[in-house]
Amino acid sequence: MESKRFWDFVFELGQLRRIKHEGWRLIGVEHPESVADHSLRVAQIAFVLAHLEGDADPFETAVIGLFHDIGECRIGDVHRVASRYVTRDEARAVQEQTERLDDDIGQKIFGLWKQAEERSTKAGTIAKDADYLEQAAMAKEFIEKGHAHAQGWVNNIAVALRTESAKKMLAEIVNSNSNDWWQGLKKLT
Repeated sequence: MESKRFWDFVFELGQLRRIKHEGWRLIGVEHPESVADHSLRVAQIAFVLAHLEGDADPFETAVIGLFHDIGECRIGDVHRVASRYVTRDEARAVQEQTERLDDDIGQKIFGLWKQAEERSTKAGTIAKDADYLEQAAMAKEFIEKGHAHAQGWVNNIAVALRTESAKKMLAEIVNSNSNDWWQGLKKLT
């Protein structure tokens, strides 16, 4: 692969750190997470979810999670209200991003993206469910910070999930507290 094309792709992916998840602004979140922040946790959730489902490769599923939003480098994050009024061609954006890479690598990345977008494979379906679960986790964190309208995300996600493991995980979020993980870990001096 030509190193310039590689670095162009890498620098473009860096845009995901600058692009924020805009939907959260609708409920008053002033500093939402970046698409890169979101994609990292999606990949981590996807890995675990694939293990729980048992019939998809966790490594492939996690990589799908890493690449599932790369089109947003070019089209930005368009929330559900704005999407009523604008048309976006994310498939074209991802295809153009990946076609500059070596055929094999570019086609693989585009294929991974399509699996999640189309839910055409078990790994793609799990990765999409991981995408939704990450949004539910973020919503839970915002609910705990006083953004009650974030509950709408959790409600919408409940009807979108397809895997049994994801549905079970979402049901547990109601009883979860995003600060429980560190309770009792503080070192007393």
